[in-house]
Amino acid sequence: MSKHEEVNVVDADIFQICSFYLGDALCGIDINNVQEISKDMEMSPVPLSPDWVLGIKNLRGGIVTVIDLGDKIGLKPSKIDEQSRIIIVSWKEEYIGLLVDKISNILHADRNLLEDPPSNVKGMQGKYFQGVINTDSGLIALMNIDAVLTTEE
Repeated sequence: MSKHEEVNVVDADIFQICSFYLGDALCGIDINNVQEISKDMEMSPVPLSPDWVLGIKNLRGGIVTVIDLGDKIGLKPSKIDEQSRIIIVSWKEEYIGLLVDKISNILHADRNLLEDPPSNVKGMQGKYFQGVINTDSGLIALMNIDAVLTTEE
């Protein structure tokens, strides 16, 4: 095996995390799930929807359902302010917006260092996480987008 091939094998375990805050909790999403990050908070309410559904918004002609990620996973609802952002993810052929309190960094991490999530991560239910990983920015709880978006409260 050449040196170049060895580098590719090692790089296969490295992935990028879009990190963000929900309250004081540092969380992350695999960047492969992220379509874009929006600071536009304009949306229309959806009557009779759960409290964690904030509304829908138009994204270049497509409809995006926006949810309060903190509220959805059992934290207090996010306050919309100048640091708030909506992380747009592609999920089951639709776009979902996840309101977060603040975007942090894009980080590189090694999949081999991902540990099982504790049953309770800073007050959040562990079922919403793929695991936790220790980075230079601190311990990041890596979101399981499928669990967050399919689990009804």
